[in-house]
Amino acid sequence: MLPNYRRCVSCRKIAPKEEFWRVVRVFPSQTVQLDQGMGRSAYLCPNRACLQTAQKKNRLGRSLKASVLEEFYQVLWQRLFETDAESQTR
Repeated sequence: MLPNYRRCVSCRKIAPKEEFWRVVRVFPSQTVQLDQGMGRSAYLCPNRACLQTAQKKNRLGRSLKASVLEEFYQVLWQRLFETDAESQTR
């Protein structure tokens, strides 16, 4: 079975979708959430540089055609710090 490839909205890297965070604009509520739901999706590398660029240049908002709140970026930063902490303890 071939892997499903996706592209990061920030750095444009193409990789299997398991390597990315999936950000979803949920239909019909137009809310933006992480990893679950059906609707328009955007993919983001789970690293500091891609998250900074996506936030600074509104890459997620433009890709999802929805406004992405500052609180949502805080959730992404928190998740990034948690995954960094996990990888350092291994």
